[in-house]
Amino acid sequence: MRATAGDLPYFRGRFVALAHRGGVSADAPAEVENSLRAFEAAWRLGFTHLETDVHTTADGVLIAFHDTVLDRVTDAAGAVADLPWAEVSRARIGGSEPVPTLDDLLDALPHARFNIDLKAPGAVEPLVAALDRHGAHDRVCVGSFGERTIRRFRRLTAGRVPTSASPVEMAVFGLLRGVRRVFPLAGRVFQMPERHEETGLLLLSPRMVAAAHARGAQVHIWTVNDRTDMERLIDLGVDGIVSDDLETLRGVLIDRDLWEGNA
Repeated sequence: MRATAGDLPYFRGRFVALAHRGGVSADAPAEVENSLRAFEAAWRLGFTHLETDVHTTADGVLIAFHDTVLDRVTDAAGAVADLPWAEVSRARIGGSEPVPTLDDLLDALPHARFNIDLKAPGAVEPLVAALDRHGAHDRVCVGSFGERTIRRFRRLTAGRVPTSASPVEMAVFGLLRGVRRVFPLAGRVFQMPERHEETGLLLLSPRMVAAAHARGAQVHIWTVNDRTDMERLIDLGVDGIVSDDLETLRGVLIDRDLWEGNA
């Protein structure tokens, strides 16, 4: 019988509070999202779990960055996959912060736990290599919206790294009640919105949470920035919340005696 998610180092604790792209705080406004500055500010607030995405540059450097292009959040332009690291490294998030590599984050925050979304199929092998290089298998959880991408990552890491549910696993548990108890489940956690973003179908329900728990998996909901929604989700039984609003989430968890922090 496999261990439950709560038995694994990444998930241990009362509640998993995830700083979305580093989150927004007094020391890191929204315009510097996913920068080292944002992640370090979240850590100083006490957040142990930090959420990021990864892409690879044209010459194979693994960067912690959300978008496929530099245009939205940096003072540069172009598709990350088409640009060499020498050019990406000159871009500044919010006009001031460099684009971090995943190595930068793992080095700068050696005790932080990272939730990593594989945004591009070409990032799989560089991510596996980075985790091997840092010995970081126990302090990350990896997911992907690409079914083949997450399957390849699981195959290459052979169970050493916890992963979130694939799109197929999420759809089955969110929508097909009759097969939840028998469907093969490799993911250790369902990281999901309450509703399917394209169809609007409700994915989250008390029965879905109970079914995930019965299979030893946790349920984390993104991206939640309203205090009332946070309270309601905790009452529903979720195990984690992904948020941009770090002060609000921290306050709710303190009030609920669910906050542990990194002190």
